Amino acid sequence: MAHRHHMVMFWRVAILVLVLAGWELSATLHWIDPFFYSKPSLIAKQIWDWSVEGTSQGPLWLQVAVTLEETLIGFFIGGVGGIVCGILLGRNQFLADIFSIYIKVANSIPRVVLGSVFVIALGLGIASKVALAVVMVFFVVFGNAFQGVREADRYMIANAQILGASRRQVTTQVVIPSALSWILASLHVSFGFALVGAVVGEFLGARVGIGLLIATAQGAFNSSGVFAAMIVLGVVAFLADYLLTRVEGWLLKWRPDQFETA
Repeated sequence: MAHRHHMVMFWRVAILVLVLAGWELSATLHWIDPFFYSKPSLIAKQIWDWSVEGTSQGPLWLQVAVTLEETLIGFFIGGVGGIVCGILLGRNQFLADIFSIYIKVANSIPRVVLGSVFVIALGLGIASKVALAVVMVFFVVFGNAFQGVREADRYMIANAQILGASRRQVTTQVVIPSALSWILASLHVSFGFALVGAVVGEFLGARVGIGLLIATAQGAFNSSGVFAAMIVLGVVAFLADYLLTRVEGWLLKWRPDQFETA
């Protein structure tokens, strides 16, 4: 297992080095146009300049902090709302039948389009970005929570009821733990959607944030700035996914280890 781990890490690094080296060489030899696609050395220089000298909107850490704040607030509100509504409708067929048509209609609307509505209604501040992030997260988490509740083991629920468990006890002690894997899986995906919602909202209209940084770089035809901002977003998303994975491992420590093939 240790040898396999080292081999995986080696090939991950090797592929990254090959891609970056090929990109740099292709741009230097003008096999691709560096004006449109930039090159790794220029992107690294752009990130360094932003880190040392700041951006046109202020320090780089401020752009990251504002976008991360919008993402986390939207992720929390949308995640909690999706979990609560998913469990509630999953456990109540009557409510599910009533609201199913509205949920289907709302889910069919492209969420990104709502960004313009939120910017008009809520302004250029944090509220419009949080609202879009909430909408992006809610339906992903709701769908998984709802399905996870519906997939709960019926025999286990029946046994708990035979032993005298109340409806609330069945929900908290049987149904929710059964749906936890579904919910946590949706949280991995939905954080990325929350980040997309925050960035798109900033792209449509904002005073500060990584989305505004991308829009400014695009307006100046600064491809290095666009790629640099994308890398910053990628690092933020990677760190968040790592933390979610650790939390998932802690919450699901009762689950047996997955079988690994050679």
